[in-house]
Amino acid sequence: MSSCAPTPDVRFQLVNHVGLVTLDRPRSLNALTLGMVRAMRRQLAEWAHDDQVRAVVLAGSGPRAFCAGGDVVAVVRDVESGGTLRHDFFREEYALDLSLHRYPKPLAVLMHGIVMGGGMGLGQGAALRLVTPSTRMAMPETRIGLVPDVGASFFLNRLPPPVALYLALTGATLGAADALLLGLADAWSAVEDPDTLPAVLAAVAWQGDALTDLRRALVRPDAPRDIAEAMLPTIVPAVFRHFDPQRPVLDTVRALADEPHPALREWCRYTHDALRERSPRMLEAARLALLRGRTLDLAACFEMEFGLVQRAIDSGDFLAGVRAHLIDKTGQPQWQPPTLEALEQG
Repeated sequence: MSSCAPTPDVRFQLVNHVGLVTLDRPRSLNALTLGMVRAMRRQLAEWAHDDQVRAVVLAGSGPRAFCAGGDVVAVVRDVESGGTLRHDFFREEYALDLSLHRYPKPLAVLMHGIVMGGGMGLGQGAALRLVTPSTRMAMPETRIGLVPDVGASFFLNRLPPPVALYLALTGATLGAADALLLGLADAWSAVEDPDTLPAVLAAVAWQGDALTDLRRALVRPDAPRDIAEAMLPTIVPAVFRHFDPQRPVLDTVRALADEPHPALREWCRYTHDALRERSPRMLEAARLALLRGRTLDLAACFEMEFGLVQRAIDSGDFLAGVRAHLIDKTGQPQWQPPTLEALEQG
């Protein structure tokens, strides 16, 4: 096993012909910084042309998270000081994500613990997306005044449209079983503790096809049925009933409030209340991004999302959401406009 040049907050190791990338900010749930993004882009480009590297594996340090997203607090503080991080971070993060979708060698990702926002951007480009019983996956951007990005307008559109819209608007959290059910993950991981990855990779017996050999080492052969229960099957009828991408979000929210069936009423009330707390402008922008994303290729989806994120920052909702939930922690962002009704009027 050999280590590459040390970089703050991300570690690179070459283990038995596998390039191992470990996000190393466990106290911050491995949230991505611009420095981490740039370091990964450099190292992955180098490994792509290194004949000694047969495959690449991404993981996160510590037991709590693969990656909880981008360091949005740093972005907000930089915006408030007049810096350029708002452009540099998102532009380079999306370039990294796009390169993972197009990576020329087998790429696996261990999506343990929290996998949100930027973590999904890293994971969804992999050829082998592994989950564990601790996996908690979501795209919660509307809660902080943003739209689901990092390619969400592309990868969520692989799902049934009502399910994609439900996940994009609410930021609902999925466990491993639901991620597998929806095709947002490929297999249960035989490795649950990322600290054990180097030893597992060191024991890989290369027999031919690199992805097949990697699967043999990393995939749990006996898919567990009692570790996690899929949540989605119980609510799919309600999701299909209410989340129509062709309708304005206000219509969805009103329909949830008026649900006539007792069996669905509690879930609809909870979902209604959650949407009422999200940024009205970003809810509608997320719906329209999904619709437009159906007609775009992956690179064009990233370009569209970059523009939407910059507009979210200009609108003030992103700053309000991050401040309320992550900096000042009041939990009460002041959205502009404050309600979906006000957005509709104008």
